[in-house]
Amino acid sequence: MQRQQSLTKLKERSEPWDMVIIGGGATGVGIAMDAASRGMDVLLLEQADFGKGTSSRSTKLVHGGVRYLQQGNITLVRDALKERTLLRNNAPQLVHDMPFLIPCKSRWERMYYAIGLKVYDWLATGNRFGQSHAVNQKESLERVPTIKPQKANGGVIYHDGQFDDTRLLISMARTADEQGACLLNYFAVTDLTKDETGEINGVVAEDRETGETHSIAARRVINAAGPFCDAVRAMDEPAAERMLAASQGVHIVLPRRFFPGDIAMIVPKTSDGRVLFIIPWHNHAVVGTTDTAIDSVSLEPKPQAGEIEFLLETAKEYLVEAPSREDVLSVFTGIRPLVKGDKSSRTASLSRDHTIRISDSKLITITGGKWTTVRKMAEDCVDRTIASTKNAANPLTANACQTESLHLHGYDPNSGSTNTVSGAGRGHYGSDLPEIERLEREKPDWAAPMHPDLSITGGEVIWAIRYEMARTVEDVLARRTRCLFLNSDAALQISETVAKMMANELTRDQTWIEEQLASFQKLSEAYRI
Repeated sequence: MQRQQSLTKLKERSEPWDMVIIGGGATGVGIAMDAASRGMDVLLLEQADFGKGTSSRSTKLVHGGVRYLQQGNITLVRDALKERTLLRNNAPQLVHDMPFLIPCKSRWERMYYAIGLKVYDWLATGNRFGQSHAVNQKESLERVPTIKPQKANGGVIYHDGQFDDTRLLISMARTADEQGACLLNYFAVTDLTKDETGEINGVVAEDRETGETHSIAARRVINAAGPFCDAVRAMDEPAAERMLAASQGVHIVLPRRFFPGDIAMIVPKTSDGRVLFIIPWHNHAVVGTTDTAIDSVSLEPKPQAGEIEFLLETAKEYLVEAPSREDVLSVFTGIRPLVKGDKSSRTASLSRDHTIRISDSKLITITGGKWTTVRKMAEDCVDRTIASTKNAANPLTANACQTESLHLHGYDPNSGSTNTVSGAGRGHYGSDLPEIERLEREKPDWAAPMHPDLSITGGEVIWAIRYEMARTVEDVLARRTRCLFLNSDAALQISETVAKMMANELTRDQTWIEEQLASFQKLSEAYRI
């Protein structure tokens, strides 16, 4: 997957694309993969980098949603549990079974959760994940040795999925590319074009690397811009009512000593009514999340002091060693594009189901949803897009959906037996790992970890540039690898080395290096507290 090849493909295109997708997060890339695998001509344009926004900032769970079960949203839970299994089947190098402990203070509480989670198991009948079961205090403390004994007078263990969100996104993008889709990052849609009847027939987009403007014809335009979907809708209808009530969720990352072992923990009801998770991830511990309503959205949202304090205080309630602000290695903030629809002012109660709307001018907007159900979201969107053209002179046609059984790039059937995401290994690269190791053998300087607190090697940097469309230091350190999310100080310390390697690969000059370093230093401040 190389940007210049995609750019050449765009410039040589003389016919309208079957669809142009605006947005390179999980939803947009999922749609590109679905449509391309059906034989459609697809162009995806992302204003920044793939997964720059919400899709890289999740809680790292592929799950049915225990909280949604409590709310009685059986349909969402059932669909998500099915999709959880499909994701594990198609990307076993990136999606794994993870046991979760719900610590309980009383026998009654343990019975309550045990019964509820049997319903969860029943809804997931036929999947490849473990079954729930109650445990006594001794087993609870053996599985989570750093939990305070008074917080776990027994508990319930259930199973859900864990993943690396952006690595899965890159795998999906490469799969879409292999299926024939054309994907471009740093390519911003600035306007929509319409024919004489007022129907949208394309987009105007700017290549943010060169400043060049492109007019691109399309039979349908898909708005999959996540938190920015209302801004795209305003290009179509300036007076359109906003669809979204955005909120942000914050996660903090701690050293692994705070939460060792091979199990995660869930606090099913915190002081603000949300669920809180503590999860082992890439040999660190992730604690999250919050739910704070926000008035405006940005590509780089910032945590509020109260959100960080809430996470630390809640963790202190449960962990033997109380984490402090000085222990936090990184903090990351994501925006939830929640669809307005009920009268509650609390964003925690707004819909996590996806919504598809088609405007009078045929702009197709898809928003809401969650990472786990992105494959189904994409299938629904492509089906609706095709159906929207049935009365056209030249309607869209496509094969049936292929993605239920489509193995994603990097598929490695041998990786499913071990969790390659919670520990320190590199199994999340799947079938690409031998090629990365070959690069490192050819140039041994690329084989050693670039920082004692991180696993990243020079070989991974080169791989990201050559095959995964990484264009900036941030792309490499935030998304192709997860260094910035795991340890912001360590990521900053190796940024100059990464910038020089990239400049050599991309034929950039010293000015570019200095600009990249200044940009990354400013960015990293949002990941420190």
